[in-house]
Amino acid sequence: MLTAGVLGGMGPAATVDFMAKVYAADPATVEQDRVRLIVDCDPGVLDRNAAVRGEGPSPGPSLAAMAKGLVGAGADFLVIACNTAHAWTAEIEAAVSAPVLSMIEATCDELALRHPHVRQVGLLAGDGCLEAGIYQAAFARRGWQAVMPGANGQAQFMAALYRIKSGAVGEAERAAFALCAEETLAAGAQVVVAGCTEIPLVLRPGDLAAPLIDTSQVLAERTVAFARGPR
Repeated sequence: MLTAGVLGGMGPAATVDFMAKVYAADPATVEQDRVRLIVDCDPGVLDRNAAVRGEGPSPGPSLAAMAKGLVGAGADFLVIACNTAHAWTAEIEAAVSAPVLSMIEATCDELALRHPHVRQVGLLAGDGCLEAGIYQAAFARRGWQAVMPGANGQAQFMAALYRIKSGAVGEAERAAFALCAEETLAAGAQVVVAGCTEIPLVLRPGDLAAPLIDTSQVLAERTVAFARGPR
């Protein structure tokens, strides 16, 4: 089995959730047969949303250093437990020779497999992820259109997101995310992608009238599959 290196801490609770999903997806029945994770859970990584807006320094150097450390510690491949941090994938890949699995492409693969007839995809994500166009570009390559909340809904989304990052995981946060998702559905979306790893901490698939794609869950399953092979 290959060892997975996890670039995490963005935020910490989402990384812990990702790790739990990896082991829930692992088919091993004996502890010693489970996938090995080497995790760098560093909450000090600079704010990705501010960096994309040009209002703060780039987290690229920190992410590249994190990648080097994980590979140096024995990781055979890397995963990034944050959607927005994928905007710096090129810097991470340039820093190491190990492959970097993409949460974005894994999510698109899952969406194409589970919902092959969908063309309008609701997208919930942080400002940085949206402004970097990470998912929009991936959707366009597959002939899908991204449907996003309006300015007011996005502002409420960001407020709830930062509350979750500070430890709040209650009904107010779930309701804010659900309202944003419903806004995209009302605008024609047929399925919703949770393009932020904090979303599944409060919002569940049963909370919406349409399918909800949990990107953290998708990446966890891809991590297990890649670690176990065949490749």
